[in-house]
Formats: sequence, C-alpha cells, structure tokens
Amino acid sequence: MTIKTQRDITYTMMNAVESSPMPLRGAQIWPLSVAAYRVLGEAGLIPKNTELLYGFVYTKMSKSPLHSFLVFRLLRLLQCVTLPTQMVRSEQPISCFDCEPDPDISVVGGTESDFRDDHPHTAEFVIEVSITSHEYDRSKLRAYASAGVKECWLVLGPEKQIEVYRHPKDGQFTEQSVHGPGGALASAALPEFTLSLDALFAQ
Repeated sequence: MTIKTQRDITYTMMNAVESSPMPLRGAQIWPLSVAAYRVLGEAGLIPKNTELLYGFVYTKMSKSPLHSFLVFRLLRLLQCVTLPTQMVRSEQPISCFDCEPDPDISVVGGTESDFRDDHPHTAEFVIEVSITSHEYDRSKLRAYASAGVKECWLVLGPEKQIEVYRHPKDGQFTEQSVHGPGGALASAALPEFTLSLDALFAQ
C-alpha cells in the first residue's frame, strides 16, 4: 500500500485546481458586484493589475513599448486642448453597473473634487490603445455604451487605424467607422480635438 504524504496531497490538489481553468458545466456562477470588487481589492485579495468586466475579474495584458508610446503621445496631444469643464485621465476607472474598466485615456466632465469619494460613472470620450488586445478592448464597448460614453476610439497600433464608436443607445454604439492609415480624425464629443493619424503613428 502506498502512503501519500502531505506534500503529495498538496501537489495533487494544486494540479486539480490548475486543470480546471473553465467554469464547471452546470455550475452556477456568482459574478462580483462593483462594491465587492472594490472591497476585495482594498483588502489585497485581488491583484492590482485587473479590471472588472460584466461581473468577472480579468488580468490586464502587459503594456508593450508601442502601447506606452501611443498612450503618452495621445495624452500629450489631448492636454494641449483647452477643456475648462473636463479632465483628461489615464488608466483611471469608470464605474458602470457590473463593470469597472480602466480605459487608457478618458475625458470626464467635472473637477478633481467631484471624484474624491466615487469614480466617474460615464465619460465624454474614451480611448483604448490596442496592440495585441483588439478583441479584449472591443469587449469593453458594451460597458462604455451602457455607461453613456459619447464616443470611444480604439487605436489599432499595428494597423495604424482608429475604430470610432459613437451615439450609445441600449448598451450599443449605433455609429461605427474606421479611419486610416493616414488622414485626419475629428472628435465629435470634443470638437476642439482633431488628430492627424500620420503624426500619431510617426516614429
């Protein structure tokens, strides 16, 4: 008879857990609320590099140099625009019904003190930069539309294109378009902001 040690049992249990990455068939899943997500995060029980989407916690992808470059350039260009009643934020949450995504860039109405006790619940304008995360970033569109975000840009780095989503209604954006490579793109939500795609993607 083989006697298993505590180490053998622990190893078997770890393998059993690691071999079940998908929810069990027929099992009831209990999504997290935004409030529970925040409490668990503040208690250190959820890693920092995550975001809540539709009740589930997702680990965000690591940022490539190109991703950081494009975000920094877009931030610099937006900060040159005069927005007296709005703020430009980077990787700060927007709180929706069952989501709390951290867009790469958002422009929200209000002042710093307005968000001392709660995250904004909508935004005028959101930008997500996608290098290898195109489908993941597109999955956030329903959350942004449900939150009433007026305009969302998905900046596709490898393609040198921008997907534009406007006019949210019933959890969807009703207007979609693709721009680039080349040309200029004007924001409908921020009429003061016009972007040259050649300048954005230039080395």
